Amino acid sequence: MANHGYFDVGYMDTLAAGDSPLHRIDPRVKLITTVVFIATVVSFNKYTVTGLIPFFSFPIILIILGGIPSGYILKKVLLISPFAILVGIFNPVFDRSVVYHIGSIGISGGWVSFISILLRFALTVTSALVLVALTGFNSVCLALEKFGVPKPFIVQLLFLYRYMFVLAEELGHMIRARAVRSFSGRAIHFKAFASIIGHLLLRTLDRAERVYRAMCCRGFDGRIRIMRSLRIGFKDVIFAVTWIMLFVSFRFWNIPVKLGELVTRIFT
Repeated sequence: MANHGYFDVGYMDTLAAGDSPLHRIDPRVKLITTVVFIATVVSFNKYTVTGLIPFFSFPIILIILGGIPSGYILKKVLLISPFAILVGIFNPVFDRSVVYHIGSIGISGGWVSFISILLRFALTVTSALVLVALTGFNSVCLALEKFGVPKPFIVQLLFLYRYMFVLAEELGHMIRARAVRSFSGRAIHFKAFASIIGHLLLRTLDRAERVYRAMCCRGFDGRIRIMRSLRIGFKDVIFAVTWIMLFVSFRFWNIPVKLGELVTRIFT
Protein backbone atom coordinates (compact mmCIF):
# COMPACT_ATOMS: atom_id res chain seq x y z
CA MET A 1 0.00 0.00 0.00
CA ALA A 2 2.96 2.29 0.56
CA ASN A 3 3.51 2.48 -3.19
CA HIS A 4 0.03 3.78 -3.88
CA GLY A 5 1.10 7.41 -3.95
CA TYR A 6 3.65 6.73 -6.65
CA PHE A 7 1.52 4.57 -8.94
CA ASP A 8 -1.78 6.43 -8.68
CA VAL A 9 -1.09 8.49 -11.81
CA GLY A 10 -4.83 8.51 -12.57
CA TYR A 11 -5.24 10.93 -9.69
CA MET A 12 -4.35 13.66 -12.18
CA ASP A 13 -7.76 13.22 -13.80
CA THR A 14 -9.44 13.67 -10.42
CA LEU A 15 -7.54 16.91 -9.87
CA ALA A 16 -8.42 18.13 -13.37
CA ALA A 17 -12.13 17.75 -12.56
CA GLY A 18 -11.95 20.68 -10.13
CA ASP A 19 -13.87 23.91 -10.59
CA SER A 20 -11.44 26.67 -9.60
CA PRO A 21 -10.99 29.77 -11.80
CA LEU A 22 -7.76 28.24 -13.13
CA HIS A 23 -9.58 25.03 -14.08
CA ARG A 24 -12.05 27.08 -16.13
CA ILE A 25 -9.35 28.81 -18.21
CA ASP A 26 -9.33 27.61 -21.81
CA PRO A 27 -6.93 24.65 -22.29
CA ARG A 28 -5.33 26.31 -25.30
CA VAL A 29 -4.41 29.34 -23.21
CA LYS A 30 -2.90 27.24 -20.43
CA LEU A 31 -1.01 25.13 -22.95
CA ILE A 32 0.55 28.05 -24.82
CA THR A 33 1.43 29.80 -21.54
CA THR A 34 3.15 26.66 -20.25
CA VAL A 35 5.01 26.17 -23.54
CA VAL A 36 6.29 29.77 -23.40
CA PHE A 37 7.29 29.19 -19.76
CA ILE A 38 9.27 26.05 -20.60
CA ALA A 39 10.90 27.64 -23.66
CA THR A 40 11.96 30.65 -21.57
CA VAL A 41 13.38 28.49 -18.79
CA VAL A 42 15.47 26.31 -21.11
CA SER A 43 16.79 29.35 -23.01
CA PHE A 44 19.14 30.35 -20.16
CA ASN A 45 22.81 29.46 -20.41
CA LYS A 46 24.17 26.56 -18.41
CA TYR A 47 25.69 28.73 -15.65
CA THR A 48 22.46 30.56 -14.76
CA VAL A 49 21.11 29.84 -11.28
CA THR A 50 19.74 32.99 -9.65
CA GLY A 51 17.92 34.03 -12.82
CA LEU A 52 15.80 30.87 -12.62
CA ILE A 53 14.51 31.46 -9.09
CA PRO A 54 11.71 33.94 -10.00
CA PHE A 55 10.22 31.39 -12.39
CA PHE A 56 9.17 29.23 -9.45
CA SER A 57 6.40 31.77 -8.86
CA PHE A 58 4.47 30.35 -11.84
CA PRO A 59 3.98 26.74 -10.67
CA ILE A 60 3.71 27.74 -7.01
CA ILE A 61 0.92 30.26 -7.64
CA LEU A 62 -0.95 27.83 -9.90
CA ILE A 63 -0.68 25.07 -7.29
CA ILE A 64 -2.03 27.35 -4.56
CA LEU A 65 -4.86 28.94 -6.57
CA GLY A 66 -5.78 25.66 -8.26
CA GLY A 67 -6.02 23.73 -5.00
CA ILE A 68 -3.51 21.12 -6.16
CA PRO A 69 -1.85 19.06 -3.38
CA SER A 70 1.75 20.23 -3.41
CA GLY A 71 2.93 16.99 -1.81
CA TYR A 72 1.52 14.94 -4.68
CA ILE A 73 3.32 17.06 -7.30
CA LEU A 74 6.53 16.94 -5.27
CA LYS A 75 6.40 13.14 -5.11
CA LYS A 76 6.04 12.93 -8.89
CA VAL A 77 8.98 15.28 -9.44
CA LEU A 78 11.18 13.36 -7.00
CA LEU A 79 10.19 10.08 -8.63
CA ILE A 80 11.77 11.04 -11.94
CA SER A 81 14.52 13.29 -10.55
CA PRO A 82 17.21 10.57 -10.87
CA PHE A 83 17.15 11.12 -14.65
CA ALA A 84 18.08 14.78 -14.20
CA ILE A 85 20.75 13.85 -11.66
CA LEU A 86 22.30 11.37 -14.10
CA VAL A 87 22.39 14.04 -16.82
CA GLY A 88 24.44 16.48 -14.77
CA ILE A 89 26.19 14.41 -12.10
CA PHE A 90 29.49 14.34 -14.04
CA ASN A 91 29.58 18.08 -14.74
CA PRO A 92 31.64 18.84 -11.59
CA VAL A 93 34.19 16.26 -12.73
CA PHE A 94 34.74 17.62 -16.25
CA ASP A 95 34.21 21.34 -15.63
CA ARG A 96 36.45 22.45 -12.78
CA SER A 97 36.99 26.06 -13.77
CA VAL A 98 35.99 28.45 -11.00
CA VAL A 99 33.18 30.83 -12.04
CA TYR A 100 31.96 32.14 -8.66
CA HIS A 101 33.45 32.87 -5.27
CA ILE A 102 31.64 32.74 -1.94
CA GLY A 103 34.13 34.41 0.36
CA SER A 104 37.33 32.45 -0.09
CA ILE A 105 35.54 29.39 -1.47
CA GLY A 106 35.61 28.92 -5.23
CA ILE A 107 32.60 27.34 -6.97
CA SER A 108 33.42 25.47 -10.15
CA GLY A 109 31.36 25.77 -13.31
CA GLY A 110 30.51 22.09 -13.10
CA TRP A 111 28.65 22.49 -9.82
CA VAL A 112 26.90 25.62 -11.06
CA SER A 113 25.75 23.93 -14.26
CA PHE A 114 24.64 20.86 -12.28
CA ILE A 115 22.47 23.01 -10.00
CA SER A 116 21.14 24.86 -13.05
CA ILE A 117 20.11 21.55 -14.64
CA LEU A 118 18.28 20.50 -11.49
CA LEU A 119 16.47 23.85 -11.25
CA ARG A 120 15.40 23.74 -14.90
CA PHE A 121 14.28 20.14 -14.51
CA ALA A 122 12.20 21.02 -11.46
CA LEU A 123 10.62 24.01 -13.21
CA THR A 124 9.74 22.30 -16.48
CA VAL A 125 8.48 19.04 -14.99
CA THR A 126 6.47 20.80 -12.29
CA SER A 127 4.85 23.14 -14.81
CA ALA A 128 3.92 20.20 -17.06
CA LEU A 129 2.40 18.29 -14.14
CA VAL A 130 0.47 21.35 -13.01
CA LEU A 131 -0.83 21.84 -16.55
CA VAL A 132 -2.22 18.30 -16.64
CA ALA A 133 -3.59 18.58 -13.09
CA LEU A 134 -5.44 21.81 -13.93
CA THR A 135 -6.55 20.87 -17.43
CA GLY A 136 -6.73 17.10 -17.85
CA PHE A 137 -4.73 15.20 -20.45
CA ASN A 138 -7.71 14.87 -22.80
CA SER A 139 -8.13 18.65 -22.83
CA VAL A 140 -4.41 19.14 -23.40
CA CYS A 141 -4.56 16.81 -26.40
CA LEU A 142 -7.63 18.61 -27.71
CA ALA A 143 -5.74 21.91 -27.42
CA LEU A 144 -2.87 20.36 -29.39
CA GLU A 145 -5.33 19.28 -32.06
CA LYS A 146 -6.72 22.82 -32.28
CA PHE A 147 -3.16 24.08 -32.80
CA GLY A 148 -2.78 21.80 -35.81
CA VAL A 149 -0.78 18.91 -34.34
CA PRO A 150 -1.34 15.78 -36.49
CA LYS A 151 -4.18 13.62 -35.21
CA PRO A 152 -2.23 10.28 -35.28
CA PHE A 153 0.38 11.80 -32.95
CA ILE A 154 -2.32 13.01 -30.56
CA VAL A 155 -4.05 9.61 -30.49
CA GLN A 156 -0.70 7.98 -29.72
CA LEU A 157 -0.25 10.41 -26.83
CA LEU A 158 -3.70 9.54 -25.51
CA PHE A 159 -3.02 5.82 -25.62
CA LEU A 160 0.42 6.25 -24.06
CA TYR A 161 -1.09 8.23 -21.20
CA ARG A 162 -3.95 5.79 -20.64
CA TYR A 163 -1.83 2.65 -20.87
CA MET A 164 0.71 4.18 -18.52
CA PHE A 165 -2.02 3.80 -15.89
CA VAL A 166 -2.30 0.13 -16.79
CA LEU A 167 1.46 -0.42 -16.52
CA ALA A 168 1.64 1.41 -13.18
CA GLU A 169 -1.33 -0.51 -11.78
CA GLU A 170 0.04 -3.90 -12.81
CA LEU A 171 3.47 -3.02 -11.40
CA GLY A 172 1.87 -1.97 -8.13
CA HIS A 173 0.00 -5.29 -7.91
CA MET A 174 3.19 -7.26 -8.53
CA ILE A 175 5.17 -5.29 -5.96
CA ARG A 176 2.48 -5.84 -3.32
CA ALA A 177 2.28 -9.53 -4.22
CA ARG A 178 6.02 -9.93 -3.80
CA ALA A 179 5.96 -8.02 -0.50
CA VAL A 180 3.25 -10.34 0.84
CA ARG A 181 5.13 -13.48 -0.21
CA SER A 182 8.61 -12.31 0.82
CA PHE A 183 9.08 -12.71 4.55
CA SER A 184 12.84 -12.25 4.60
CA GLY A 185 12.79 -8.78 3.05
CA ARG A 186 15.94 -9.53 1.06
CA ALA A 187 16.71 -7.77 -2.22
CA ILE A 188 15.32 -9.40 -5.32
CA HIS A 189 17.74 -11.46 -7.44
CA PHE A 190 18.46 -10.52 -11.05
CA LYS A 191 16.82 -13.67 -12.47
CA ALA A 192 13.68 -13.07 -10.47
CA PHE A 193 13.73 -9.39 -11.47
CA ALA A 194 13.99 -10.31 -15.18
CA SER A 195 11.09 -12.73 -14.77
CA ILE A 196 8.97 -10.05 -13.09
CA ILE A 197 9.66 -7.58 -15.92
CA GLY A 198 8.68 -10.21 -18.52
CA HIS A 199 5.46 -11.06 -16.72
CA LEU A 200 4.72 -7.35 -16.28
CA LEU A 201 5.03 -6.80 -20.03
CA LEU A 202 2.76 -9.74 -20.84
CA ARG A 203 0.15 -8.75 -18.26
CA THR A 204 0.22 -5.13 -19.43
CA LEU A 205 -0.21 -6.10 -23.09
CA ASP A 206 -3.12 -8.38 -22.24
CA ARG A 207 -4.78 -5.73 -20.09
CA ALA A 208 -4.20 -3.03 -22.69
CA GLU A 209 -5.86 -5.17 -25.38
CA ARG A 210 -8.93 -5.59 -23.17
CA VAL A 211 -9.02 -1.86 -22.48
CA TYR A 212 -8.80 -1.04 -26.19
CA ARG A 213 -11.61 -3.46 -27.07
CA ALA A 214 -13.75 -1.96 -24.33
CA MET A 215 -13.10 1.52 -25.76
CA CYS A 216 -14.10 0.39 -29.25
CA CYS A 217 -17.29 -1.21 -27.89
CA ARG A 218 -18.16 2.15 -26.32
CA GLY A 219 -17.78 4.00 -29.62
CA PHE A 220 -14.19 5.25 -29.53
CA ASP A 221 -13.38 6.72 -32.96
CA GLY A 222 -10.24 8.74 -32.22
CA ARG A 223 -12.09 11.99 -31.51
CA ILE A 224 -11.45 13.79 -28.24
CA ARG A 225 -14.54 14.85 -26.33
CA ILE A 226 -14.53 16.92 -23.16
CA MET A 227 -17.29 18.20 -20.89
CA ARG A 228 -16.29 21.87 -21.04
CA SER A 229 -16.59 23.73 -24.34
CA LEU A 230 -13.55 25.60 -25.65
CA ARG A 231 -13.97 29.36 -25.53
CA ILE A 232 -11.30 32.00 -25.05
CA GLY A 233 -12.60 34.92 -23.00
CA PHE A 234 -11.19 38.13 -21.61
CA LYS A 235 -9.94 36.47 -18.41
CA ASP A 236 -8.09 33.87 -20.45
CA VAL A 237 -6.31 36.57 -22.45
CA ILE A 238 -5.37 38.45 -19.27
CA PHE A 239 -3.99 35.22 -17.76
CA ALA A 240 -1.76 34.50 -20.77
CA VAL A 241 -0.59 38.07 -21.40
CA THR A 242 0.24 38.69 -17.72
CA TRP A 243 2.29 35.55 -17.29
CA ILE A 244 4.09 35.85 -20.63
CA MET A 245 5.07 39.44 -19.83
CA LEU A 246 6.41 38.24 -16.48
CA PHE A 247 8.38 35.44 -18.17
CA VAL A 248 9.97 37.95 -20.56
CA SER A 249 10.81 40.24 -17.63
CA PHE A 250 12.37 37.36 -15.67
CA ARG A 251 14.35 36.34 -18.75
CA PHE A 252 15.98 39.71 -19.47
CA TRP A 253 16.26 41.05 -15.92
CA ASN A 254 17.87 39.00 -13.18
CA ILE A 255 15.46 39.96 -10.41
CA PRO A 256 17.43 38.46 -7.45
CA VAL A 257 20.61 40.23 -8.57
CA LYS A 258 18.79 43.52 -9.05
CA LEU A 259 17.21 43.24 -5.60
CA GLY A 260 20.60 42.41 -4.09
CA GLU A 261 22.18 45.46 -5.69
CA LEU A 262 19.30 47.65 -4.46
CA VAL A 263 19.61 46.38 -0.89
CA THR A 264 23.38 46.86 -1.01
CA ARG A 265 23.00 50.48 -2.13
CA ILE A 266 20.42 51.16 0.58
CA PHE A 267 22.54 49.83 3.47
CA THR A 268 25.92 51.10 2.32
